[in-house]
Amino acid sequence: MPDQLLIPAMVRPHLQLHPQRSPAPLLPAATVLLLRDGTQGIEVLMTRRSMSASFAPGAYVFPGGGIEAADAEVHALAKRRSTQVDLRLTQAIAAIRESFEELGVLLAMHPDGRMADMNDIESFDRLQPLSPQIQARGMQLAADQVYVLAHWVTDRDLKRRFDVPFLVARMPDGQTPVADDKEQFEPLWIRPQDALQRQRENDFFIIFPTIRTLERMQAFDSVDAVLAACANEQPWFHSCPRAGWLNGKESRHMEHEQPFGELALTCRDGQIVHHLDWQSEKPVRLLAHVQRLTAPNPGMMTGPGTNSYVMGDADSGFIVIDPGPPDREHIQRLWQACGGDLRFIVCTHSHPDHSPGAALLKKLCADHGVKVRIMGMASADTARAHSHFVPDHALNDGDTLVLHSGQDTHTLRVVHTPGHAANHLCLIVEEDGLLISGDHVLNGSTTVIDPPDGHMGDYLASLDKLSALCTQYQVEFILPAHGYVLGNVWGEPYSALDCIARLKAHRLTRDAKVRRVMQADPQGNPDSWLPLAYDDVPPHLWPVAMRSLLAHVAYIQEKQ
Repeated sequence: MPDQLLIPAMVRPHLQLHPQRSPAPLLPAATVLLLRDGTQGIEVLMTRRSMSASFAPGAYVFPGGGIEAADAEVHALAKRRSTQVDLRLTQAIAAIRESFEELGVLLAMHPDGRMADMNDIESFDRLQPLSPQIQARGMQLAADQVYVLAHWVTDRDLKRRFDVPFLVARMPDGQTPVADDKEQFEPLWIRPQDALQRQRENDFFIIFPTIRTLERMQAFDSVDAVLAACANEQPWFHSCPRAGWLNGKESRHMEHEQPFGELALTCRDGQIVHHLDWQSEKPVRLLAHVQRLTAPNPGMMTGPGTNSYVMGDADSGFIVIDPGPPDREHIQRLWQACGGDLRFIVCTHSHPDHSPGAALLKKLCADHGVKVRIMGMASADTARAHSHFVPDHALNDGDTLVLHSGQDTHTLRVVHTPGHAANHLCLIVEEDGLLISGDHVLNGSTTVIDPPDGHMGDYLASLDKLSALCTQYQVEFILPAHGYVLGNVWGEPYSALDCIARLKAHRLTRDAKVRRVMQADPQGNPDSWLPLAYDDVPPHLWPVAMRSLLAHVAYIQEKQ
């Protein structure tokens, strides 16, 4: 690996498409899901916000609100778990206070362990501070029964933002919620799936974090199961969503969802300006010097189509990476995206949805008096006939392709990454922390490893190699040959390094599963192992899965 200093962990600001702005500051808050077991499953208490509320007016929400300084000063009045840190205790106290003020629900207990009931609540004044009333009665706040469920940070595009844990607790027996009719109205018990169905029918306004939380709740059949899933004191997820435009509407996404990385790359500060619709008619500009043109070859193996990337600008000239299939209209659009100033054509590998367009693009350049070379690695003898490829100029691991534009330099470092194909390569844009991954890392699916040209051991080793280089160059985002951009800002979940680690973990989990199936049926064969090793994959995908199964089997046998 070259001995170089770390590159700054972000795309050069002047090459981003939109001026950066500072998001609104975060306000600490806490929300609690009060649950009960209904006759048809879990029910959650929700209430409608005032139409004059400054945040999400008219939305159905879980009770909660801002954390006050006093919430951190009354820990002595709260019962806590031994594993409940001070921050979580403060958040639980805030959620208990807000539930009492908004809905008259009181998570508090008597010295003998009895939970507060309606007789107790009627003796409290909801307009007065809660803690002194608890202390005067010798009671304790039942913070030990409040668990963290999820952690949300309000989207960067909103003018009012909160850092808010979604907590969860069992609704005390013998209590009935009564809204304050000032901030909250119409309390109701509802099953998560019913709330989501009404939302889809436009009969129940709920905001994005509420929707995603309810979706996760559907997997549980009892309050006990939910609380058991929260016992490790860790949120099910952390998320600060991002939004773009899809089908003419705002579309919000969490970090693990496919469009998130593309929104993080194109709109780092959270502005809602990027369009996520797939089309093949014109390039999608990701950065000032990066365009993506998707070939019109969608399908089971290609997703929305093969992504061709155009790097450079009018001053530097352009590099086209993966010109795709031999589609003349697509090639013409690539030529136009380059303004006729094409310097290099690079193929990440020789598969028929990536490299055949190179010859057409080279000829189109020649027809306009432009000489350009096709670059890449020659296909190995193990490649199938339709993947035969010989470049004009062979690239080697560690080579660089450089474009100069005024004071800017765009350096693409070649990384040989066999595994999906023996001649597969990736490219790192050194100055911007970008990885152009070809088919080695995809968004929305896992790469097929098809022996003999594909090799599972090589693929895993190449992931390790990419991980090391992503650390060296502080790569944040991955530009795959199929699907949206992957990634997040450096050090955050689902950044490029994290995506590669998750991908390797997935591969190793599958490898272990194949190994167990083979051990359980040593006299079996791939046909009998496939339904067991890929029982989590729809059967119509098994013919494709068989290729990777054979790669796993060969890798396991090699290691024996």
